[in-house]
Amino acid sequence: MEDARSPDGLNLQEAVPGSKNYARLFRRFVLLTMVCSLLPLLLTGWGLHLYYARFSRERTVAALKNEVGHHRKIIELFLQERCAKLQLIAATQSKGYLTTPANLKVVFELINRDHWTISDMGVIDADGRHLAYIGPYDLMDKNYADTFWFKAVMDKGVYISDMFMGFRREPHFVIAVASAPGPGRWILRATIDTEAFRSLVENVRIGNTGEVYLVNGQGILQTSPRFSGRIMDRTADPIQAPHAGIRIRVIEPRREKNGEAIPRRIVSQVWLDHPRWLLVVRQDFDEAFKAVGLASKAALIFLHISALTILVVAIFITRHMISVIRSRDHAADDLNRQLMQASKLASIGQLSAGVAHEINNPLAIVMTERQLLLDAHHRHSVADSDFSAQFEDSMAQIGLQIQRCKRITHNLLRFSRRTRSVIEEVDLNGFVQEVVELMEREARANGINFHVRLDAQLPVILSDPSQLQQVFLNLITNAVDAHEEKPYGSVSLETAVAPDHEGVILSISDTGCGIAPQHLDKIFDPFFTTKPVGKGTGLGLSICYSIIGRLGGEIRVKSTLGEGTTFDIFLPPNPPVALLKEMGGAH
Repeated sequence: MEDARSPDGLNLQEAVPGSKNYARLFRRFVLLTMVCSLLPLLLTGWGLHLYYARFSRERTVAALKNEVGHHRKIIELFLQERCAKLQLIAATQSKGYLTTPANLKVVFELINRDHWTISDMGVIDADGRHLAYIGPYDLMDKNYADTFWFKAVMDKGVYISDMFMGFRREPHFVIAVASAPGPGRWILRATIDTEAFRSLVENVRIGNTGEVYLVNGQGILQTSPRFSGRIMDRTADPIQAPHAGIRIRVIEPRREKNGEAIPRRIVSQVWLDHPRWLLVVRQDFDEAFKAVGLASKAALIFLHISALTILVVAIFITRHMISVIRSRDHAADDLNRQLMQASKLASIGQLSAGVAHEINNPLAIVMTERQLLLDAHHRHSVADSDFSAQFEDSMAQIGLQIQRCKRITHNLLRFSRRTRSVIEEVDLNGFVQEVVELMEREARANGINFHVRLDAQLPVILSDPSQLQQVFLNLITNAVDAHEEKPYGSVSLETAVAPDHEGVILSISDTGCGIAPQHLDKIFDPFFTTKPVGKGTGLGLSICYSIIGRLGGEIRVKSTLGEGTTFDIFLPPNPPVALLKEMGGAH
């Protein structure tokens, strides 16, 4: 068996898509969409997330450094201001003036006028004895010659001590300044109010876990931390050697000997110049970077929501694409079947033309032999008159049937040769008559009669006979097929001049099954058919509609279900100018 091929040689059976794995195609489309859209999103999102996280950490660390630097300046300014005041008093006032209790009290009150920061004040001679004292303690009989701060201030001129217990047996530190070296040298000593100084450092609140404290070089706390340790206790954290600038370090979580769990902490620290104390700002690591963590979580959630959205959209779009591909495949299958059918019809047309041509030769021979028999019969008379009459009738019938066969084969040849589209004069009446003669015998075999009413005044028109042939054959074939469920029926063809004399009208009516009202608006749509599967492709009327429109005409339909259908075809006297230009004006 030969393969069904289209006129350009394409194997139509190969062109028709078979059973496709649409599920695999769906997965591939989704995977490709995800790779092309989701992968760049994830890479970009993760890159931005890492960059933002690093940037936020740097900002947090910078904020901690600023916090430490700010506190350092506050503490140093506090101490420097007190030192400067004491130095000014020692430089401008004499020992005799200051050793007068009333004068010392005035000076004491002036220093504490704005803020109560000095708890007591005393004037001490070069031997360590009190010359004058103002404060809440009884210290006039105390000698400080052997204390560490006395020796230090005599050597340096100015000294700020660490926290110590002293004679009063409670933590405090002093600022002492010495007068100019020489005979009768004396010291002005002031005790800084411990609570005022501690509030300056300890009352700073940094989140819920932050704490600020001071520690000296030996690890002794100079202020009390917010959560762990007390003033004058030894800190549990190791003390690094003095360094310049602000340092940030992270203390990993640990468990104390008493079983207390210490979380991970971030520590920012800086050394004061004078006194040499270490300012520490400490906070839980999780709280310090809480904003960074929340922002990172929000970014990750948004990133995953975006990825999920892309996935859902990709699935819906891919389903729509697969649906479109499936419908296009089905349409292509129908079109390929139609092409195969057209190819078969073309082959049948060529075959019928060949058969018609070949039949003409034996018909000519039969006609010649008939004529010879008649001549012989005329030369030799036959005595039997009945036989002679019957012979004459038989020869006449043979001649009649031969002429009919020649007319049929002639029509077949003429229709099969109308393959090239060309604009020429068309006698619509004669053209309709040819179509009727070609199809009348088959229709009568099915109990269907043709009724032809042709307008003798019908003008000749310019049109494409090849295209008109396809339209008429298709409509008449449909009219005959409409009687499939009826034992008999009729097809009427009528020509008339258009009412405005601007063309001609051909009406093709049948008494078939008719068309349902809900289908009337769809009959000219491609692939729409009411015939059973295998009986029609739904392209015939669509092609007819396109052909008539291309020729500048119009086709209309009227139908009553169960009674019949009428197609009215209007054709203009001349085709559209665009069609003439397309065909090169051939007619």
